[in-house]
Amino acid sequence: MTVPETRAWHGRIGWLLIAVCWPLNWLWPGMRTHLLFFPLWLGYILAVDAWVLRRTGSSLLTRSPRDFATFFIISLPVWWLFEILNWRTGNWQYLGREHFSNLEYFVFASLSFSTVIPAVFSTAEFVGTFGWIERFAHGPRVPATDRICRGFFLTGWAMLGLVLAWPTYFYPFVWASLFFIVEPINVWLGRRSILTRLQRGDWRTVIALWTGALTCGFFWEMWNYFSYPKWTYHVPFASFWHLFEMPLLGYLGYLPFALELFVIVHLVRKRPPELRIGGFEGERPEGNMRCTPA
Repeated sequence: MTVPETRAWHGRIGWLLIAVCWPLNWLWPGMRTHLLFFPLWLGYILAVDAWVLRRTGSSLLTRSPRDFATFFIISLPVWWLFEILNWRTGNWQYLGREHFSNLEYFVFASLSFSTVIPAVFSTAEFVGTFGWIERFAHGPRVPATDRICRGFFLTGWAMLGLVLAWPTYFYPFVWASLFFIVEPINVWLGRRSILTRLQRGDWRTVIALWTGALTCGFFWEMWNYFSYPKWTYHVPFASFWHLFEMPLLGYLGYLPFALELFVIVHLVRKRPPELRIGGFEGERPEGNMRCTPA
C-alpha cells in the first residue's frame, strides 16, 4: 500500500537532515559530532518512519505522536543505564570527552542517547513491512511456563552478577541480562512480552527487532567512524576483524540489545505503545499466559 507523497512530509525533512548533517559530521574540522549526532539520527528516524507510512499507510509518528515523542524520553535513562554498566566493564570510551564539562557532557550525551529507541523501533517497523517476515510467523515454540519465567529471571540476575564480579570475562552478558530479568516481570504483570509470541511459535517480532537493531548498528558504527567526538572499543578476546570501530563479533550484541529495549519499554509503559513490530498491530497483551508468579 502506498500513500500520497504529501502525507510523508516528514520524510523530506529527514532526508534533508541526513544530506546536511552526514557530510558535515565527517568533513567539518574540529569538534562537531556533539552538535550533529542528534539531527543526523533524527533525520534517519523521520526518513524511515516516512518509508513505513508510504508502504503501509500508517507509521508510528502518524499513529501516535505521543508514543513517538515518549520513546525519545525513555531512551535517555535506558542508555544511561548501559553507560553506568560500562563504568565497570570499560568496553567503550569517548574520544573528546575531555573537552566538555560534566554538565555539557551530560546534556549533549543525553540528547544523543534519546535517539536510540526511536531509531531501533522505527527500523524494526520498516522491516515488518516486507513479506519475508511472515516466514517467521510459525516457528519453534518456547513454552511460557512458570518454570521458564523463573529460569529467565534467575539467569538474568546471575548474568548481571557475573558481569559486575568478573567484567573481563563476562562483559557480553551486559547485552542479555536485562532481557532475562525484565521479560518474566512483563509476563507476570500481564504486559506485552516476547514470550507471549514465542509460545505460539511467532518469531516475527524477534526477527524484526534483530534486523532493525543490526541495521541501526551498522549506521551507528559507520557514521561514528569519521566523527569527532567519537567512541572506540576495548573488547577483551574479540578485538579483531573490525567493521569500522566495532569488532565483528561485537555486532552480535545488538541482537539481545534490541529485545532489551522492547521489554524495558513495555515494562515502564502500562499502556502498550502503538508499535507494529512483527505483527503486534496494536493488539492488547494476552491475558491467558500460564506463567504466573511463584
